[in-house]
Amino acid sequence: IRTMIPAGSDSALVLRASGGPSILKELSNERLAVDIEDAVRIDAAAAAVQVYIGGEFETQTVTNLTSLVDAGLRFGIPVMGVTAVGRDMARDARYLGLATRIIAELGVQIVKTYYCDEDYEQVTAACPVPIIMAGGKKLPALDALTMAAHAIAGGASGVDMGRNIFQRIAPEAMIQAVGGVVHDGLSGTDGYALYRELSGGAED
Repeated sequence: IRTMIPAGSDSALVLRASGGPSILKELSNERLAVDIEDAVRIDAAAAAVQVYIGGEFETQTVTNLTSLVDAGLRFGIPVMGVTAVGRDMARDARYLGLATRIIAELGVQIVKTYYCDEDYEQVTAACPVPIIMAGGKKLPALDALTMAAHAIAGGASGVDMGRNIFQRIAPEAMIQAVGGVVHDGLSGTDGYALYRELSGGAED
């Protein structure tokens, strides 16, 4: 379960529906692990599935995606396709652009992908559905908020952050700061100042 903050709305609950191997095995060898009815039962805003474009089990993860899209359409649950980047893949605009377009063309309503420093606006402009920025690994608070601000400026429709929020000293303050960046157009610096104010001076 993830916390997603779309621009123009409150945070939303997104249910991760795919999974399988541990980090000791090939990560792309995933299956659908959650039924769409589980998303209905917990009133999830969307269900998410990872797709490993270029990965060893690419076809299998594409099949997972299309199956979930079909189920989501039957129940009225949007599906978020996640560009899962393997260990040996570059997170650059060329790869992310290809992966996001393939996933979008398979019928999802939202795509989640990583931020890249160069040509990110080309990735968002070429994708026919809204893109949500993936938070990725934990960064210093200022860096995480700056990345979110750059992603929104580059055309992202929102952010989906996990460890960059819940591993903070003051996660509630961080989610409010991220919300300020996404909803109110705060810069990364201003978002960080808000985080420090709300957290009583926390730096991490």
